[in-house]
Amino acid sequence: MTTQMIICLVIFAITLISYILNKIPMWLTAMISMAALYFTGCVAQADALAGFSNVNTILMATMFIVAAGFRRTSLVDKMCSGIMKLTKGSFTLAYFGYIVIAVLLTNFIASPMVVYAIVSPLLAALLDNNGKSRSQYMFPIMVICVACCGILPLPTAIQMSGQFTGFLQTYGFENMTFAPTTFFKGAWPMLIVVPLWALFIGPKFTPKEPVVPIEALAKRSAGKEEKKLSKFVDTAGIIIFFATILCLIFSAQLKLQTWAVALVGSLLMVLFGVVDSKTALRDIPWDMLMLFVGALALGSALTNTGAGDLIGQALANAVGGTHNNYVLGALFFIIPFVLTQFMLNRSVSAVFVPICLLTSAALGANPTGLILLVNAGSLTAFLTPMATPAVPMCMADGGYDLKAILKSGWLITLILPIIYIFYTMSVLPAF
Repeated sequence: MTTQMIICLVIFAITLISYILNKIPMWLTAMISMAALYFTGCVAQADALAGFSNVNTILMATMFIVAAGFRRTSLVDKMCSGIMKLTKGSFTLAYFGYIVIAVLLTNFIASPMVVYAIVSPLLAALLDNNGKSRSQYMFPIMVICVACCGILPLPTAIQMSGQFTGFLQTYGFENMTFAPTTFFKGAWPMLIVVPLWALFIGPKFTPKEPVVPIEALAKRSAGKEEKKLSKFVDTAGIIIFFATILCLIFSAQLKLQTWAVALVGSLLMVLFGVVDSKTALRDIPWDMLMLFVGALALGSALTNTGAGDLIGQALANAVGGTHNNYVLGALFFIIPFVLTQFMLNRSVSAVFVPICLLTSAALGANPTGLILLVNAGSLTAFLTPMATPAVPMCMADGGYDLKAILKSGWLITLILPIIYIFYTMSVLPAF
């Protein structure tokens, strides 16, 4: 074991501990880690900064602007009001309509928190108007926003596939890409199981009345309200959004680069006034981008120093060098699934996707299904307020305490690993 390898492993361990403790922002941890790797000679300048020019970094940033423009259009509200007309007064059908809306939006917008923030006020109004308890229905709709995110080959999956392709190329799988359709192939049963649970089973496990008082949500932001778009700008925003999505889905056939399509879409959103320049910059999740850039630099260091091979071999030895798809699948789903209940899901994914790739390289395994399980395990978390910002929002809306959240979510928490591990590893085996 060389000195550089030891230094790289120490930085890796400290980075991991910092993510878990979450005492400083994750993006700051990632940037400090990148700087430490450069100054200790574990990574060259070009490799340290490569993440900033990575096409997938550009794709993620620009897609957030496109999604922000879509959120401002009238289409989202029309989708919700249309549900009320179609149901003709049936609460069950109306509630199912909101489930469908949540499933669709969480595949268009790469943030369960944002989707929940769109759907929850509309659902709360429906519940209040029909004399139904918010406590019975707010938690299931939040689970939909989290557990069904990024399964359909739509913008959320497109963003994540770009990120995972970047990881594959960084960790030595240069000839492999992670397609947006892979998420659907490996996880489509969730689009049936989770909505059915939310419709028929979830409300039976939630409290009938609030456990803690629900504070009034009447106070919105004390500042200015966002101006409504003109008819022309609204129509332009809808057209730009769907044109961008179609071009991204069929980019290979059209011989277009995905980052260029997303960049043009984001620029058009700003040029047509769907989002103003200041809002566009605010809507880019700079912390997520910095986290991704730092993770790529760490991946380069682990690869260049040989530390990555050492970690992968250690994990391969830990599972006995097994070639059992389901044992590996369980390892890479359950550990992130448990950890992400206590630390933010993005950091868990950023840590375990590289570990998954290193282990796959050591075992000679196809990492596609395992990456999907790491992603699913680290993102489908809703048992604690630390897992995702959607949980504390839901706790406030439904009047839940932590005990109520655990009671409401234990069954679906058991269902998810069973289906993911056995189904995903059957259709996307590692060996």
